[in-house]
Amino acid sequence: MTPRRGDGPDEPTFTERARREQLIDATIDVISTRGYPATSLSAIAERAGLSKAAVLYHFSSKDKLTRAALEQVMERFSAYVTERLARAAGPRDAIVAYVRAMIGYQQANRRQVRVITEMLLDDGEGTRLKTPGSHDTHGRRQALADLLTEGQKAGVLREFDPQTVALAIGGAIDGVIAHWLAHPELDLDAAAAELEEFTLNAIERRS
Repeated sequence: MTPRRGDGPDEPTFTERARREQLIDATIDVISTRGYPATSLSAIAERAGLSKAAVLYHFSSKDKLTRAALEQVMERFSAYVTERLARAAGPRDAIVAYVRAMIGYQQANRRQVRVITEMLLDDGEGTRLKTPGSHDTHGRRQALADLLTEGQKAGVLREFDPQTVALAIGGAIDGVIAHWLAHPELDLDAAAAELEEFTLNAIERRS
């Protein structure tokens, strides 16, 4: 029986797609437990229960496989946030939803967060970017800046530079998450509530 293919003759078969998913999941596991520098195709193959040759059949290098893993993580992260923003009743609620979603996804997906920090940050403290701006994959900061602009146009937010404030809010979120990764005893739910209050105090009109 010929394996069922996707939409076209060059599309991977169902089995090939499943194998790629298996390898990406194994890659996430290895990066999150060993760190990116110690991640190798051999280690990924061992975690997936496959031969290194089988890994190379689907991904020709460590770089391509780890980048595929990072891309999947970021796509799912973006989809999670977008879904929750779509439920918001207005600009103010959308901004609160953004802060909560950014924390919520990372709280529920610690392995995936490790992939982001291991691949985009290059120091032991998890603070220095390899490439400035690379953390804004899928336009996370720009999405927030757009929400802030909408809130200003609706007259519910004070006047400020949306790009600068988006960077400040995003930096606060990243700082809390970085601390939580190093100190998992941090009450992340309480921290999310504080970040929400911090954000509203920064952007709402003052009487």
